[in-house]
Amino acid sequence: MKKTYITLHCITCLLLGASLYGQSNATKKADKHFQRLEYVAAANEYLKLAEGSNASPYVYKQLAESYYQVFNTAEAAKWYAKAVETEQDAETYYRYAQMLKAQGKHQEAQKQMQKFAAKAPNDQRAKAFKENPNYLNALLSKQQKYEVKEANLNSDKNDFAMVLQQGVGYFTSSRNTQRKTYGWDKQPYTDVYQASFNAQDFTFGTPELTASINAADHDGPVTFSKDGNTMYFASSSFREKAFEKDKASNSKQGQVHLYKAVKTADGWGGIEPLSINGTNFSTANPCLSADGKTLYFSSNREGGQGGIDIWKAAVNADGSVGEPQNLGKGINTEGDESFPFISADNKTLYFASNGRQGFGGYDVFVYDMTKQEATNLGKPVNSEQDDFAFSFYTTENVGFVSSNRAGVDNIYVVTPICGVEITTVVTNAKTGAVLSNAKVTLVDAKKNILETATTNAKGEVAFYVACNQAFSVQAQSEGFDPGAFEVAASKGPTAKVDAKLNPIEVIITETQVILNPIFFEFNQSNITEQGAAELDKLVKVMNDNPNMVIFAKSHTDNRGSDAYNLRLSDRRAKSTVAYIISKGIAKERISGKGFGETEPIVDCKENCTEEQHAQNRRSEFMIVKK
Repeated sequence: MKKTYITLHCITCLLLGASLYGQSNATKKADKHFQRLEYVAAANEYLKLAEGSNASPYVYKQLAESYYQVFNTAEAAKWYAKAVETEQDAETYYRYAQMLKAQGKHQEAQKQMQKFAAKAPNDQRAKAFKENPNYLNALLSKQQKYEVKEANLNSDKNDFAMVLQQGVGYFTSSRNTQRKTYGWDKQPYTDVYQASFNAQDFTFGTPELTASINAADHDGPVTFSKDGNTMYFASSSFREKAFEKDKASNSKQGQVHLYKAVKTADGWGGIEPLSINGTNFSTANPCLSADGKTLYFSSNREGGQGGIDIWKAAVNADGSVGEPQNLGKGINTEGDESFPFISADNKTLYFASNGRQGFGGYDVFVYDMTKQEATNLGKPVNSEQDDFAFSFYTTENVGFVSSNRAGVDNIYVVTPICGVEITTVVTNAKTGAVLSNAKVTLVDAKKNILETATTNAKGEVAFYVACNQAFSVQAQSEGFDPGAFEVAASKGPTAKVDAKLNPIEVIITETQVILNPIFFEFNQSNITEQGAAELDKLVKVMNDNPNMVIFAKSHTDNRGSDAYNLRLSDRRAKSTVAYIISKGIAKERISGKGFGETEPIVDCKENCTEEQHAQNRRSEFMIVKK
């Protein structure tokens, strides 16, 4: 009887099994390979059927699924296209879309996502798609936060899931060609390897097998306690002879289990399975929090959101673990989420997902524990292929990601680009209430507009900028005076701006609408940014009072000739009227005229002070009709 179990390095990890519908004597051999998770062999057998007289929608789908499991995107998409010529279940359309995205065929992927969303309207993935079908443009425009380069220890086999522990990198690899070959992808079984790490140039020494951990079947990934004396690692349940027999495929079906080991003089000993393992589900990809109190892991056990989910369990003083808790819909979807990594301060969780909006395959997401929001890390950490097993170490200022973007799982070194995330929180200065849908503009030191966005329900908007540069943010919201707020040059990684806006308080008398002074550039009549902000207040007053009619009077000081001042003030009055009309006020409700220096507030003649000149240089908004 053959041994079969869910692979450790393929992050789909979900044992689907062939559907009974469509099976026949002709597909028996291929189906047995598929049920044993021998996807390469299954694909070869289904391909013979698909190209012969036994071709059928069932064969097309099974062939596509086989290629999907080994991430052969071109062949998977080719046969999914044949399968969906007849009606299929919702997940088939979703997987077809994933394979198309992985090849950069986004328009075709959109069509399949539309079919998926129509068949599964209540699915979290479908809802996200309907709310934001064109999300890719936003992802592509994101500021890159990291540089990515291939690590110097990769082989021609799968290498993935790098973690650092006291100057040593531990990773999982199928490079050991002395091992037997696994039917899933025809690569050798995985082992745990280790290599010295140079924190100066982010390179590794020669990898070697980690002593006393590797067994006959798959081993890895691993995680460590802070002192390095305890290791939790994933391995095949056959290590403890735990499996279930499957008569249909004539196989013993094992799972991924988690184990604890204690450091010894010769390597690792005291290996024992965790109580959270089971024979009908997998428990894999462990990550221990820095304080040693919480173990995060991935599992397809019951009680999840669907597929593989991320879970956590409390770690007791003796190293045993408590009852698993699902991390919920804020992180998990009906798709698959795996490879958790928790930051040293327990505030940030990184994970891989194929159930969230990404570039294709699995993408790495970051979940802010305080904001309870998950965001895509963007390129170049993510690609159109599978990207997973992200880890980051603040002390060394370096991280790692695993990806099959080169055709095989490789480890990549991730280094942050010096940048600052500027979070602006817009609030009512009088009440402290947050202002959603406020417009916030990022401006550089030369007053160039770099980016504009609107605040979310929490009154927040974030911009990612380069280090050591000064910026300002300009915030405005209907019914409030706009404001500009300086952002000092910083090395990051974050900066916060409290943009407190004052409610517009316009004085309306029996005869006038009184605004703050409206400034014009010297010898100019065009509306400035400051002037526009003031005139917007008048627009609001006129919108609130639809019968109001205004006559705008523009005045100058007494410097310059009478004729010149009269012409200049008239141009300014006409610019003012044109601006008000451009904001939707009917032209019958606003008119204006320049009066030059003929109506000074302070009649100071040749001896005016600058303050007196400023008082005379004004605009007035007379109420003709209320």
